[in-house]
Amino acid sequence: MARRRPESNWPPPPRAPEVCALCGRGTPVLTEHHLVPRSQGRRQGVKIHELPTVMLCPACHKFLHRTFSNAELAGEYSSVEALLGHEDVRRFVAWVRGQPASKAVRVR
Repeated sequence: MARRRPESNWPPPPRAPEVCALCGRGTPVLTEHHLVPRSQGRRQGVKIHELPTVMLCPACHKFLHRTFSNAELAGEYSSVEALLGHEDVRRFVAWVRGQPASKAVRVR
């Protein structure tokens, strides 16, 4: 009787793209966004590794930092729900959802 070779695990199966917490697009690259910016968290006496974070696509991350100051992000917009409650963020997210994840999006 012939021996069977064990199933090969090479090449590894492709990973599913991770999803942006703001726009919901699956992108190959996500960046970590501190909901309370590190500079503001240190002022409040919170250690950096204890600050809440979410994973965002580069376009959403750039848009947030171009739109809001660190003080605004720490005070009024320290959750994904609060961010999505802002009209400009809602409009941007609606637009960026229609863009392919592989396309570089320019944020002004």
